[in-house]
Amino acid sequence: MALIKNILMWLKKPNASIPLGFLLVIGIIFGVIGWIGFNGVLGMTNTMEFCTSCHEMQWPFEEYKKSIHYSNRTGIRATCSDCHVPKGDSLIGWFDKMTAKVMAAKDTYHHIMGTFDTKEKYESGRWKMANAVWTKMKERNSQECRNCHNFKAMDLQAQNRVAQRRHQEADKTGKSCIDCHTGIAHEKPVNPDEDSAK
Repeated sequence: MALIKNILMWLKKPNASIPLGFLLVIGIIFGVIGWIGFNGVLGMTNTMEFCTSCHEMQWPFEEYKKSIHYSNRTGIRATCSDCHVPKGDSLIGWFDKMTAKVMAAKDTYHHIMGTFDTKEKYESGRWKMANAVWTKMKERNSQECRNCHNFKAMDLQAQNRVAQRRHQEADKTGKSCIDCHTGIAHEKPVNPDEDSAK
């Protein structure tokens, strides 16, 4: 407390010049406080509560609650950010995460504009939204899936024969998880082109 009082008294002196070291220390303090605040807000935007706070998310959230990613025998639960936000464990990963957060700003825009404020509107745009997510996941070689699911760690003997064969083939050929597992956490939307062809 005395240090702050002395600093304030010193700053009140007429013609007091501020030493560069002092400005540097103040800059570092404010930088650290800003970084902690930034990461705190960023962490908050990765929570299930934040992701499902918009009413547009009530429909995919209800589907997700019926999936194996929400409730399973092991008690492991994947949250929205586990599948939709890259992990920032490296510098490149951090930039990937920041890019995903900036791109997610469009969701805020659509919320404000009421683009998907009814179930009917949501369903009408669902195929396009799903394909955008699938494309992003393919481009990243299903990295968000692979953060939890690793071919080398799978106990293939515990899987049925079809799953064993497909997982071994996918591992050998370098297939992405999303090549086979679309609609795993949310209902797979109907392709409007196929629907209109019937």
